[in-house]
Amino acid sequence: METVETLQWMRDANLYPLAEHCSLILRKVLPACLNVQNEKVLIVGDTGAEGRQLAPILATGYYLAAKGLKLDAKLILQGVKAKGDEAEADVQQQLAELRQGVILLSMSDKLGSIGELGKSFRKFIKKNNHRFVSAMGLGDLRTEDTQYFLSAIDVSYKPMQAQHESLRKMFDESKEIHVTTPAGTDLHYSIEGISGISADGNYTQPGTGGNLPAGEVYASPNGAKVEGTVVIDGSARTHERTILVRKPITLKIEKGNITEISGGKESKELEKALEWAASQAKNPGSIRRVCEFGIGLNPKAQIMGAMIIDDKTLGTAHIGIGSNYWFGGSIYALIHLDQVFRNPTIFFDGKKLEL
Repeated sequence: METVETLQWMRDANLYPLAEHCSLILRKVLPACLNVQNEKVLIVGDTGAEGRQLAPILATGYYLAAKGLKLDAKLILQGVKAKGDEAEADVQQQLAELRQGVILLSMSDKLGSIGELGKSFRKFIKKNNHRFVSAMGLGDLRTEDTQYFLSAIDVSYKPMQAQHESLRKMFDESKEIHVTTPAGTDLHYSIEGISGISADGNYTQPGTGGNLPAGEVYASPNGAKVEGTVVIDGSARTHERTILVRKPITLKIEKGNITEISGGKESKELEKALEWAASQAKNPGSIRRVCEFGIGLNPKAQIMGAMIIDDKTLGTAHIGIGSNYWFGGSIYALIHLDQVFRNPTIFFDGKKLEL
């Protein structure tokens, strides 16, 4: 559905008032995070599912915000796409026709592959000097959770970005991270020679983009130099959804690989996700690799069972399982599954991190 049809669909579904409410906050976000000027803005969302329609609400909110800023904006909704699906033809066409503009993605699960435009959306962005912000996996949230999501976006970006930059430098200058938690995490993670990456909401340079809500600094590991135990007591991502963890999941890690998963039903669901990925993968040996360590910094985020917010939450850290090639690592895998844990005590080369 393109703009006119989408707006009518939103009214018929009684979602338009929520989108209007979103637009009041998003009108501040577009200049702050993207420095949008007199350029084209393409907004792509999907229709969501009953009771879980944050994706179309946010997409329409972006459109109304853009129009309020007198920007040249186009809105398009497609059906919900999962991993392995292809984005709809009209979405691919609009992406192909855009010339150095801004793209806003608001998806219940995935955008879908972009066909002949390339295997990697981020490479497509860089090649064409676009800028983008994205929110994936919104189908994990209920429609009634819209305000919590908006709160995590409605932050003071400049002070948060300064904090991100300070932490990113610690990643750059350190050799090892050691993290412990009251629940039992005790992990050593080598970052020698690895640069930290700041997801701070500053996507003003051509060819850049990232998630909103913003609020994490992260890095891939130095090879397989990851050892110890991680106890997941926040939320866990599988290939299908994000789980709010009630009985903690314990991961044993040796030489960068997860060698054991234990716990309750949540651990069984994560194990099932990894088994599924291994059965589908060309390189199943990469499926259980620890590929990321990240620290949440967003003071308005909270763990809700949606990874787009959970891993940004201040007072948490997370590891990623699977692929990291798309942010500079060397691991190619079918999946990237973040696992969030609470109350970390973090040391960079023996120096305790104070946030």
